[in-house]
Amino acid sequence: MSTSRRTRVSRITEAELNDLLLKLQALLPEYSNSRSTRRVAAPEVLNETCNYIKRLHREVDGLSERLSQLLGSMEGNGVDVDILRSLLQR
Repeated sequence: MSTSRRTRVSRITEAELNDLLLKLQALLPEYSNSRSTRRVAAPEVLNETCNYIKRLHREVDGLSERLSQLLGSMEGNGVDVDILRSLLQR
């Protein structure tokens, strides 16, 4: 593929970029909870998105650890942990 073709295909208009940033901003709890339509600068939205994703990763890791501990404690209580694990993996 030529360089000019690649450049043309990957271009995004400023309006499209602004629309995507607004959609991304709406997904962030820090901005979606308020009813204001305050326009936030692109770097702030991107930075907050990165921070939010990192927090979600930590939360998932913590919940996974907690689930593992709970499943481990259930093994001696007559609960079929293998069935629970298979249900959770669906």
